[in-house]
Amino acid sequence: MAKPKSGSIVPSKETRLLILELANMLSVPMSLNAVVHLKVADAMWQDGSNTPLTASEIVARLPDAANADAENLQRILRMLTSYGVFNEKINASERRYSLTDVGKTLVTDENGLSYGAYVLQHHQDPLMKAWPIVHEAVLDSSTEPFVIANGMSAYDMYSQNPEMNKLMQQAMSGVSVPFMNAILETYHGFDGAETLVDVGGSSGESLKMIIDKHPEIKTAINFDLPEVLAEAPDIPGITKWPGDFFESVPNGDTLFMKWILTTWTDDEVKQILNNCHKALPDQGGKLIVCEPVLPPDTDDSNRTRALLEGDIFVMTIYRAKGYHRTEEQYKELGIATGFPNFKSFPYFDDFWTLFEYTK
Repeated sequence: MAKPKSGSIVPSKETRLLILELANMLSVPMSLNAVVHLKVADAMWQDGSNTPLTASEIVARLPDAANADAENLQRILRMLTSYGVFNEKINASERRYSLTDVGKTLVTDENGLSYGAYVLQHHQDPLMKAWPIVHEAVLDSSTEPFVIANGMSAYDMYSQNPEMNKLMQQAMSGVSVPFMNAILETYHGFDGAETLVDVGGSSGESLKMIIDKHPEIKTAINFDLPEVLAEAPDIPGITKWPGDFFESVPNGDTLFMKWILTTWTDDEVKQILNNCHKALPDQGGKLIVCEPVLPPDTDDSNRTRALLEGDIFVMTIYRAKGYHRTEEQYKELGIATGFPNFKSFPYFDDFWTLFEYTK
C-alpha cells in the first residue's frame, strides 16, 4: 500500500464520511420535494390517526398512483427518517412509517395550507437551473445565478407566470400562519393602530389575521404589485392597493412588513425604508418588520444552518448582494433612513425576528 507523501492530507474515516454526506445532500431536499408532490403526509395523517403504515399501504392511499412503486417510496421514507421527517418501526422485517412533528408540517390543514408549498416553491425548474452556477455569484456579483440561468429575474418570472406566482403566495401563507399566530398571542405592537398597511402583503393572509385579532383597526391596506394582488383573494375589511414600494408606500400610522427586506441590497432596502418613513406621521407612527436575522456567531445549530441556507438561497435566486442581515445591520439601516429608534423582539420564533422602527 502506498504511503502518503510528506505534507499530504490524510482524511480520517469520519472526515471521508462527512464529505460524502455533503456531496449527496441534494438527495434530502429532492426527496422532501417528492413526498410533497405525492401528498405522502396527507395519506399518512388520515385526519389525525397517523397510524404506522408500510410503504405499500401508503402507496395505496396516494392519489393517481395506480402503478406506483412501493419499494422506491420506502427508499425515500428511510432516507427522510434519518433526517427526522418520519418515524420508522420494524416488526418481523416489515418497515412501518408515521409522521414526526417535522413531517406533520407537510399535512394540509383545513385552509389548504402547509409547509409543502414552501418546499415545492423552492424546487421549481427555473430555480433549480440556478444552483449549479452558484459560483457565479462569487465571480461576478452584478448578476444573480437565477438571471444567468433563465434570462430574467425571479420577480419578473413570477409576474409573467401566474402558476409560479400562485405557488409563491401559497408558500408564504403556509409558513406565515404559524408565525403570525405566535406573535399575535403576546405581541401588542398593533394596539392603537387605526390605519394599517401591509407592505408587500401578498395574499393578505397575515393582514387578515391581524385585523381579526384587532377589530378596532379602521383601515387595513394590502399593498403589493398589481400582478400579485390580481391573484390575492378579496377579503372583507381589507383594501387592495396596487403599487411599487420602490416608488411610494400608502400613508398609515402603522406599517407592517414581513420577509421583504432580505431579498434586496442595502441601497434598495434604504429606498424602501425611506418610502416607509415618508408614509408615517411625524409623531406616533411605527414600522413593524419581521425578517430572518442572522446570529453574530456561526455554529452548527438547526437555527443557524436554516438561516445561513436561506441566505445562500437569496444570493442565488433573488439578489447576489441581498442577504440575511444581523440585528445590528438592520438597526444601522434604520438610522440611515431617519429611524433613530429601534426595538427588537427576538423571542417569537427561531427563524424570524420582529422589530420596530419609530421616528
